[in-house]
Amino acid sequence: MKKLSVRRRHPLAALVVLLIALTVSGGLYAAFAPAEKAQADDTAQSLAIEEGKKLYQVGCASCHGTGGQGSSDGPSLVGVGSAAVDFQVGTGRMPAATSQGPQVPKKKAIYTQAQIDQLAAYVASLGAGPAVPAKSDYSPEGADIAKGGELFRTNCAQCHNFTGKGGALTHGKYAPSLEGVAPKHIYEAMQTGPQNMPSFPDTTMSQQNKKDIIAYLDAVNSDQTESPGGLTLGGLGPVSEGLFAWIFGLGALIAVAVWVAARTAKAKKS
Repeated sequence: MKKLSVRRRHPLAALVVLLIALTVSGGLYAAFAPAEKAQADDTAQSLAIEEGKKLYQVGCASCHGTGGQGSSDGPSLVGVGSAAVDFQVGTGRMPAATSQGPQVPKKKAIYTQAQIDQLAAYVASLGAGPAVPAKSDYSPEGADIAKGGELFRTNCAQCHNFTGKGGALTHGKYAPSLEGVAPKHIYEAMQTGPQNMPSFPDTTMSQQNKKDIIAYLDAVNSDQTESPGGLTLGGLGPVSEGLFAWIFGLGALIAVAVWVAARTAKAKKS
């Protein structure tokens, strides 16, 4: 008993007890903290959905239905996912104006990003769909610009032009210019296929391929990018180039023909 009492009174005994207590408390925190964090995340998500539902009822339900089921004035939003909401509302296309043409144009967004996130959370709760991408998904870091150019010319240039300047479609519709569009919105457009555009899910075009295309568009539309071919004529391709050739090329040929004819007539009179 005397030996045990001596050990208890050892100067390091208190330090050992303190270390054991810290180890036990740290282990207990590690075991229970993740559950608390998950619970907090669930609560925040529920609040976002509730706030998004309020915004939806005021600004969207008149066209898309009170439960997102759609109506004669707007399609169903069940299963479109948060990415579609972030794109449509973030680019100002939604809510749409009362009188629309062949397609809904881009305009200034009327909601803040926080409100857009809440609307997206509510619509995502109606049915699973493409989610808003993370910044790493569309960041140009680690992208292959050359591969992106090849993919863009194969899949996108038919409508958006070779450098993303946009172009006309049928019945008054058009492919909008991609110059100045946020990389996140380009990624979301590829995911969801808004309006006349086909969708390119990950099963059709991988995340890396989407990143490559975004990096290519950023490179060709950069102010520092020089055209190796000289004058770009707006980057509109064969339309502007053909017009230039028609006006100046054919005009020069006509001028030469008139000059030759005048010289020939003058020579005959002489």
